[in-house]
Amino acid sequence: QVQLVESGGGLVQAGGSLRLSCAASGSTGDTDAIGWYRQAPGKQRELVASISSRGITKYADSAKGRFIISRDNAKNTVRLQMNSLKPEDTAVYYCNAGFYLSGRYYQRAYWGQGTQVTVSS
Repeated sequence: QVQLVESGGGLVQAGGSLRLSCAASGSTGDTDAIGWYRQAPGKQRELVASISSRGITKYADSAKGRFIISRDNAKNTVRLQMNSLKPEDTAVYYCNAGFYLSGRYYQRAYWGQGTQVTVSS
């Protein structure tokens, strides 16, 4: 089992920044890769960014150039630095423990409780 705990959400004005953290514990052998997802009201959950154990990163088009995902393996922590935030970034952000296969991120059934990000215009 893997436990994931997100933190760092909040309310920010458009153009501002937030840094989210995802702390993993338990069977961290299942945290080969970590993905950050978000879900806005009435919308499906979408993958925003992911990072492999070796630091290979992938971003959704909506996040490219604005978000940076990083990991500290010694601390079992993955961070998502979000810059130039827009109102459409408003969502609950979740981290997920998964894996990469053929360059694509696949989720496992390990989710955090989520952290709310609200961007005001």
